[in-house]
Amino acid sequence: MTTLPPCPACNSAFTYEDGSNFVCPECGQEWPQVAPVAVDPPARIVKDAFGNVLADGDSVTVIKDLKVKGSSLVVKVGTKVRGIRLADGDHDIDCKIDGIGAMGLKSEFVKKA
Repeated sequence: MTTLPPCPACNSAFTYEDGSNFVCPECGQEWPQVAPVAVDPPARIVKDAFGNVLADGDSVTVIKDLKVKGSSLVVKVGTKVRGIRLADGDHDIDCKIDGIGAMGLKSEFVKKA
């Protein structure tokens, strides 16, 4: 005879098998016999304004004048950015732009160079 695990909710020893689940008769808790398999989320795909897939280390070109928040600086159309890093969040790209410094860009305002 196999020993069944105690109930995770009330710790009762009177559990039984019902199909592919364990059931506790005292509190009514049901849980699967096999632990759920962790599924990795699909890798995030970042695309530029024209649908090209971007990767870490790519070079991109800015397709629209972008104002730098909190400053009077502007990133002009045609500015080439080298060595991008993909990031999570609202701004998909972390980069360093000559004359401005480190900043985040949205992928919808760049094209792959």
